[in-house]
Amino acid sequence: MRLCFEMHPADLIFQPSGLMRLRDAVGPVVGANLDPSHLIWQGMDVREVVLALGEAIYHVHAKDSRVNPDVVRREGILDTKPWREERNRSWLFRTVGYGNDQIWWRDFVSALRMVGYDSVLSIEHEDPLLDPLEGLERAVEFLRSILPEKPRAGLWFE
Repeated sequence: MRLCFEMHPADLIFQPSGLMRLRDAVGPVVGANLDPSHLIWQGMDVREVVLALGEAIYHVHAKDSRVNPDVVRREGILDTKPWREERNRSWLFRTVGYGNDQIWWRDFVSALRMVGYDSVLSIEHEDPLLDPLEGLERAVEFLRSILPEKPRAGLWFE
């Protein structure tokens, strides 16, 4: 059994240092369900989070976020407005590729591989601007274009 914590500000574990403190106290049964969308709107560098968590990453979501800097400057990042007020929210969950570009996602996937994670990316759709089926289809199409198809292999110089 593994306990996977999704780092979200509404939860007790909302940052990598807190997750690692719990893991140090309890043991390797504790790990991350890494959802980059929560880290993005909190202003974290997701690649650095991946490198810091390393083998403590047990599961990964493929979900994006888009920060609205105009609203953040006026209201801050912790936004509790209704989801339907898209224009007035500090951030929105977005379909993969609608918050960050291919280069960002390629760096994210590469960082996951660097720390040994080469498993499932679960698409999670909470984008208020796209129909769920269309969002899923677009996420699949986007991820197909960036995810490696084959597992890591030995290097020629090893």
